[in-house]
Amino acid sequence: MTSAVSRIIADLKERGALKGMDVANIAAVSPATVSRWTSGKAFPHPKTQLLISDLRYVVDRLAEFYSPTETRLWLYSKHRLLDGARAIDLIHDGKADEVLAVLESLDEGAYT
Repeated sequence: MTSAVSRIIADLKERGALKGMDVANIAAVSPATVSRWTSGKAFPHPKTQLLISDLRYVVDRLAEFYSPTETRLWLYSKHRLLDGARAIDLIHDGKADEVLAVLESLDEGAYT
């Protein structure tokens, strides 16, 4: 049986073209730790679970506009609407709300 965390990581790979290394970098853990989460041998700390949940929500929103490969590129690119920051760094810093605000503007058609 798979854990909720392993399903989220699988979803990040499918919908956001993110690799275990990407999740490890965002969560500031080793790729081996992500592998243990995926296999159900370990679970992230609650704070890390929140970070992964935020990442999944952002990826889910991006999937409404972009393909998985484009989603990954969007996450790693610097954006003028994020004051030159990369979404992936903001999510890592616990600032997913700033990324989501930009995505809301995309949803409303304010930016393309």
